[in-house]
Amino acid sequence: MKRPKLKKASKRVTCAKRFKIQKKVREHNRKLRKEAKKKGISRKPKKDIGVPNSAPFKEEVLREAEQRKQELETLKEQNKIAKQQERAAKRKKEKEAESAGEGPATKKAKKVAKAKEAKAALIKEKSAKTFKCCELNKVIEESDVILEVLDARDPLGCRCPQLEETVLKHEGKKKLLFILNKIDLVPKDNVEKWLRYLEAECPTFLFKASMQIQDRTVQQRKQRGINAVLDHSRAASCFGRDSLLQTLTDLANKKDAETMLKVGVVGFPNVGKSSIINSLKEVRVCHVGVQRGMTRCKQEVHITKRLKMIDSPGIVTASSNPGDVMALRSLQVEEKEESPLEAVRTLLKQCNQQHIMLQYNVPDYRNSLEFLTTFAKKRGFLQKGGVPNTELAAMTFLGDWTGPKLSYHSRAPEHQGLPSYLTDAIVTELRSDLDMDVVRKGNENVKKGVRFPNLASSISFNARGPTAGVLNVSELPKETITITAPTEADEKMEGTVNTEEVLPMRG
Repeated sequence: MKRPKLKKASKRVTCAKRFKIQKKVREHNRKLRKEAKKKGISRKPKKDIGVPNSAPFKEEVLREAEQRKQELETLKEQNKIAKQQERAAKRKKEKEAESAGEGPATKKAKKVAKAKEAKAALIKEKSAKTFKCCELNKVIEESDVILEVLDARDPLGCRCPQLEETVLKHEGKKKLLFILNKIDLVPKDNVEKWLRYLEAECPTFLFKASMQIQDRTVQQRKQRGINAVLDHSRAASCFGRDSLLQTLTDLANKKDAETMLKVGVVGFPNVGKSSIINSLKEVRVCHVGVQRGMTRCKQEVHITKRLKMIDSPGIVTASSNPGDVMALRSLQVEEKEESPLEAVRTLLKQCNQQHIMLQYNVPDYRNSLEFLTTFAKKRGFLQKGGVPNTELAAMTFLGDWTGPKLSYHSRAPEHQGLPSYLTDAIVTELRSDLDMDVVRKGNENVKKGVRFPNLASSISFNARGPTAGVLNVSELPKETITITAPTEADEKMEGTVNTEEVLPMRG
């Protein structure tokens, strides 16, 4: 009973209640002793008889026992002190964190800040895509001739119907030309089939860009030529430059003497747009590399007094494309929408297993994980304990497909059919003002000079068709960020918090 004017209730009880409790305890102990006696178990601990007087070396044994007892007490005291120090350090750390604004009271602010950072990252990513679309539209509007660069390993997958339709809507004011780049990575028969397929729709040039252009200025190139250190090997040489440059020069000469021919180079990322401009200029004026997205804005390069090339960023792909098309160019992997392991699994389904085994010199595998495990062991991609690093192996495999290293080819369609935005009249108009004999002769010279890989050493790949792109900013997808609901403990510490908050992306 709590008495008034006292902070705590009294622990005193009546004598009758106390005696009753004591009686219950005695009865309980008596019952336990009776049960233990029946079972033959003594509840009293056995007394230590100690060391008998007749035992030899009694004093040494007692001394050792006392010493061991003191050591145990010392160890127990040390453990107790260590625990006290650990608790004190933990309390000190919590106080410092709370004084620095990192205590429980600021968890809500940290969650909001994290959400704002994620939102800012999405806005930045979408802003980059919007900027690329705007820059690409500027290049199309400013150019008189549009060169759509196609990777010879998958020409149909590198075509963008939205881009071609936008160019052809200008009704003859702009010309569209195809450049079949990286032909040195595709068998000769496959290149010839694709050339016949593409020439039926648009004038096509075979091209192999030079990969060893290191001169930054024309003066450096001339000085290197004087010193006779130029590399004239097939790997370093450029093929298709003369034919393309002559065709563009003839188109520039047909214009007014005061106007300059502007040529826009467009295409998907990593097809070799900047490398083609460097090869035509014979100077490294555009930044190139194996990494995707090196060109972020348009860049104008003067090739001659009458000819100007405009480099453009890569076409932004639409999210409606099939998974294997996106995986072939590592688009979803770079945007962190898909893991590298999933992209590799999608690619392996489209390839001939025997070709993969011969190319990477791996034994027969049942699935993509087994292939990546074997590939990681072969390349030495091992983690701690000798565990194969399949993540690094997947990134290396995707880098081979998107870069200029791996030789693979897609088969050209057997049946030829014009797209809906192309007619026979438009095809004839695209070929006008062009000397097709010069184009065909140049392509034949390129095929004679380039060293093509064997069909057996090239991986066969199933082509899926043109890749849809995004040219209109309004077609970009809207992104959202969801903040997870806090726990009940957080709500008690922080007060009232919204259970879910969605931050919409603004274009």
